[in-house]
Amino acid sequence: MSQKKKPTKRTVVVTKKQAGKKERLKPTSSRARAGAKQKPGLPLIFDWQNYRLMLIGIGLIALGMLLMSGGSMPSPDVWDDSIIYSFRRTVLAPICIVAGLLVEVYAIFKNY
Repeated sequence: MSQKKKPTKRTVVVTKKQAGKKERLKPTSSRARAGAKQKPGLPLIFDWQNYRLMLIGIGLIALGMLLMSGGSMPSPDVWDDSIIYSFRRTVLAPICIVAGLLVEVYAIFKNY
């Protein structure tokens, strides 16, 4: 057995305008950044400093990836641990990548 819900009554409020007076509606405006000048076009989410920091972070991540890549074996018959497990690949490259990620997080949350 399914029970049907009764429709709820909606109250409509009707107001009478004063005779002879016409109300003028004012256009709405945003109060956020009231002192900032509006530029034509779409507003940017971040300031230019944020975008600059984001580009620096992307550059650090790309540098870390480049440091981690490359370095093939000179001979296919010889295995050289110093090429694969070098300081550049195991320590320096991950530090660059993590630093780039930290710069990205800082750039997103920084409010200028």
